[in-house]
Amino acid sequence: MEQVWKKSLYAYVDLLNKGRVAPAYAQGQGSVKDMRFHKMQGERSRRLAQWYEGRSITPLRGETGVRTLRTVRQNPGEIIADVALHSALYYEKGGITHREDKIETERLTFVQAGAGWEIINIERSVPERSSQRGAGEAEPALRLSKWGEVLPAPQPSQPLLNRRILRGTAGSREVRYRREEAAAYADRWWKDGNPEFEVFDVDCTNYVSQCLFAGGAPINYTGKRETGWWYKGYNGAQEWWSFSWAVSDSLGRYLGGQRSSGLRAEAVERPDQLSLGDVILYDWDGNGHYQHSTVVTAFDADGMPLVNARTVSSRHRYWDYRDSYAWTDRTAYRFFHINDYL
Repeated sequence: MEQVWKKSLYAYVDLLNKGRVAPAYAQGQGSVKDMRFHKMQGERSRRLAQWYEGRSITPLRGETGVRTLRTVRQNPGEIIADVALHSALYYEKGGITHREDKIETERLTFVQAGAGWEIINIERSVPERSSQRGAGEAEPALRLSKWGEVLPAPQPSQPLLNRRILRGTAGSREVRYRREEAAAYADRWWKDGNPEFEVFDVDCTNYVSQCLFAGGAPINYTGKRETGWWYKGYNGAQEWWSFSWAVSDSLGRYLGGQRSSGLRAEAVERPDQLSLGDVILYDWDGNGHYQHSTVVTAFDADGMPLVNARTVSSRHRYWDYRDSYAWTDRTAYRFFHINDYL
């Protein structure tokens, strides 16, 4: 029976692939009978077509791998399953072929229809719209690989301080921000996350902070969660990391703060003013509360930034996130150029 219902899953994946490459194509319902999905996809297709035209890109092909994470319910004639979709989009711009990746999860409801199966409901979580919680509220998430396998929990750690970093914080010399190393770290750990760190339900800022640290940004360990920029892990059930390490809005306030040494940044007006290893924050509702963080890891043929992220694991994604289910026409951005010397 499993192989039969999975035929409709693969047909659904093919529908998604076609929608990424040719967003204006005439959608057929096929095995997908969720009318709400078709309405949303129609609106999304029109937006993607305008987005591609505005960026002067030509989509070439899409590739999507799908894996069932778990079967939530399995009754005669009905199956509800959580799936992970790893999609790669290849596109051409200025004579250069680019590739972007992202991994999203969905919950699909299948019902038997005659000899086949149909998808009657598609649920998409939008974790990019969520914010990491405040003091005493954040809980550790299960560490999952890109396909949903549970990974070993990290061991409790001491503060991430070492002699090379301490020399910078002690003022004996400045630390050069190694942008290429920050970007290389981002490309290394965008899918599964570094096992030396905790993984949060909302993991984007924790990941960006790790990238900054990998580039040489000095830890500012205060022992107080509301100050400094630091990570120590868990001590039993107690969280030992600063809000600025794990919360997008708090990281923005820390980067924008005035200090004479340590991790500092200049707020710039445009994305084309950014360099490798710089940071973009996203306020989906335009209300001044930033919910998502990314790190610049590459540039397209026009010199516009491409970014990596976690929560919805993404690699070399176009900076404005207009293809995200979290994006709205009220979305506001903050662009931070990390100082070359910290």
